[in-house]
Amino acid sequence: MIKTKEDLKYYIEQDRLNLHIDHPKPLWNDEVWKYEIILRKHEYYHNKEKKNFIDKLLLKHYNKKHHKLSMKYTTSVPINVCGPGLSIAHFGALYINGKAQIGKNLRIQSGVTIGGSYSTPGKFPILGDNVYIGTGAKILGGVTIADDVAIGANAVVVKDILEPKTSHAGVPSHKTSNHSSAPYIDKRVRDEENA
Repeated sequence: MIKTKEDLKYYIEQDRLNLHIDHPKPLWNDEVWKYEIILRKHEYYHNKEKKNFIDKLLLKHYNKKHHKLSMKYTTSVPINVCGPGLSIAHFGALYINGKAQIGKNLRIQSGVTIGGSYSTPGKFPILGDNVYIGTGAKILGGVTIADDVAIGANAVVVKDILEPKTSHAGVPSHKTSNHSSAPYIDKRVRDEENA
């Protein structure tokens, strides 16, 4: 969770690396990274314990800007849900429930839903570190997903995936191989033992 300026810098840098961006500042066409920077600043000003008048104004500003960009890009990523190293591959029809818990280095494609389910009311997905989610995949209910898991395009995950370093696909999803998410997560943000 982002609570200090150092946390904010760390999260933005990890996001940049996992987005496979090599330049230190956003360029005119770095729309995804700009969105993620707004998200991270919104988190920072929301979480800051002692807010002065300027902090309160900045919180309002980033809250409004985050909401506006979410509507523009049909991409809903709430604050304080995703760990550092968030990598949104493409905008569009992306929804993450605000009660989900997501570890570091999530790589996520468009058309993905991470949300609740009528069959498990009050329970929401918990994703480990270094998870890749393919286009159109759905992760629903109180499921837990282990570290280094790759979920294929259009998969529907409704049961726990507890075996790390595996790939899953299908409706409902099932294990398809022992291949991890490593090819999708930038090696600069992966832990050494997982590289």
